[in-house]
Amino acid sequence: MRDGHASGYPGVTQLVNAPDFAITHLKVACSTCNLRESCLPLGLSLPDVKRLEELVVASKRLRRGGRLFRAGDKFESLYAVRIGFLKSTAVSPDGHEQVLGFHMAGELVGLDGISNGTHMCEAVALEDTDVCVIPYAGIEAVAQAVPKLRNHFHKVMSREIVREHGVMLLLGTMNADERLAVFLLNLSLRFEARRYSRSEFVLRMTRAEIGSFLGLQLETVSRVLSRFAQDGLLEVNQKHVRIVNPGGLRAIVSGEAPDRASRQRLTEDLGVA
Repeated sequence: MRDGHASGYPGVTQLVNAPDFAITHLKVACSTCNLRESCLPLGLSLPDVKRLEELVVASKRLRRGGRLFRAGDKFESLYAVRIGFLKSTAVSPDGHEQVLGFHMAGELVGLDGISNGTHMCEAVALEDTDVCVIPYAGIEAVAQAVPKLRNHFHKVMSREIVREHGVMLLLGTMNADERLAVFLLNLSLRFEARRYSRSEFVLRMTRAEIGSFLGLQLETVSRVLSRFAQDGLLEVNQKHVRIVNPGGLRAIVSGEAPDRASRQRLTEDLGVA
């Protein structure tokens, strides 16, 4: 980006000028970012990291409730979440909103647009969120020259496929207690991977959004959380959650499962972008 204008990547200037965005930095240093290990493959040389830095045209701040992209928008970029939380949603023909996933710092958003060049869902900030804007045309060019990066993006897309299969299994075979236990354990693992507490965190999403993702009614989510608290598995104070007995949650997930191994893998794979 030169003098506030993106160069070399069609459509990026319009993105930079979108009303939901505010420019926070014109250049982002991947080499000094504390989320480098989450976004980038391990073992990249410093010159390769510098090449990736040239791809990041801007760091953008999305205000709470702002949309990163909408269904039907032309696909041009991937977005690496630096700070904050987003949800991806789709709207059914009858107008019902379905939450497809939640995305936290260190994860890539926008993969849905790669297949046909158009976004199939929309991404909405659950709180003030910073993302790095990475034009996909530039990613393809650099990935050809940096095999580790190419393999990394293949793994990211593979994880997305695994996540979708996990959601299908969760919705098709698990009861309400098992679904919520998997959801909480998965959040715990994702926070731990980012060097945050795995036992104590704040839910950035509402109970209704959790229910939409898990295929449960709002009242069911609230009732199960209350029962988990009564059983000594959790401490819940509005959106603040502390996991007191993770072994108890894992027992709920695996205790009645016909295939324990596949359900254990769900806690690691579900919802990871």
